[in-house]
Amino acid sequence: MNVPTSAEIREKRIKAGLTQSDVAARAGFSQSMIARIEAGTVDPRASTLRRIVTILNESETQRTSAGDIMTAPVISISPEETIENTVDVMEKYGISQVPVVKNGVPIGCVSESAIIGAMENGTIQRSMKNSVTDIMEEGFPTVPPSEHIDTIVHSLRSHHAVLVMNKGKVVGVITKHDCIRRLS
Repeated sequence: MNVPTSAEIREKRIKAGLTQSDVAARAGFSQSMIARIEAGTVDPRASTLRRIVTILNESETQRTSAGDIMTAPVISISPEETIENTVDVMEKYGISQVPVVKNGVPIGCVSESAIIGAMENGTIQRSMKNSVTDIMEEGFPTVPPSEHIDTIVHSLRSHHAVLVMNKGKVVGVITKHDCIRRLS
């Protein structure tokens, strides 16, 4: 277990939107014990720290929203982009899928699977200069920045990514990797 500092415990508690009393009640300690731990005036046992960190982690997960974990700005391509340039963008940024966006609005996506499919059916062999609309797939699902992480995780079971939209424009993207990274 990575032992957090007193300042890290306090910061994590505040980020989770909890008071010292909230943490104390859930952990079965007094509020003054939590205050002393956060002040660094007491050296708690490992089991005490483990209980507090577990409570803080659970609270953070319960409050996590799309805006908290999205990656921005979004790497995207326009529908006029060629397959060749799209492959170059994916290679340059080390991404396996890219949304196709027109005037800030998603209209589809290109994934490694779509490119492999185009290789299989001969589309790519005919011309890498073709527009990505020739191989474009259905777009990613979209959510507002306030959407809870549980909904996003559910969508990622059947989609490559989820786009975060605010006021009708794409503002972020969430991939499976973003969700998994949140666990560490």
